[in-house]
Amino acid sequence: MTYCLVVDDSSVIRKVARRILEGMNFEISEAEDGQQAMLACLNRMPDAILLDWNMPNMDGYEFLTKLRGMEEGARPKVVFCTTENDVSHIAKAMDSGADEYVMKPFDKEILISKFAEVGLLAA
Repeated sequence: MTYCLVVDDSSVIRKVARRILEGMNFEISEAEDGQQAMLACLNRMPDAILLDWNMPNMDGYEFLTKLRGMEEGARPKVVFCTTENDVSHIAKAMDSGADEYVMKPFDKEILISKFAEVGLLAA
């Protein structure tokens, strides 16, 4: 079973993402900011990360930069998930090591297509 870490400071977003991803047969754990996500990754490196951009303590960009510097940090497929839709944010996310990008609000079809694009689901 593919293990996915959902990182978002919104409990509602985490709950929605968990419901959708569990329906896609992912094993899910949650973190509410980048610091919690770092601890989770040190404990068990996920196969996939659904990552919010704007969070307290450590934002998604800082987390992703640190993740990609970790020993196993290149392995997870990272899908950035945010309300920021300007090209500079998308470029910054992709340059920092994100594999894909989704806009909030998202739905099941969007997550299925993005996770398929990064090779986590059969298309």
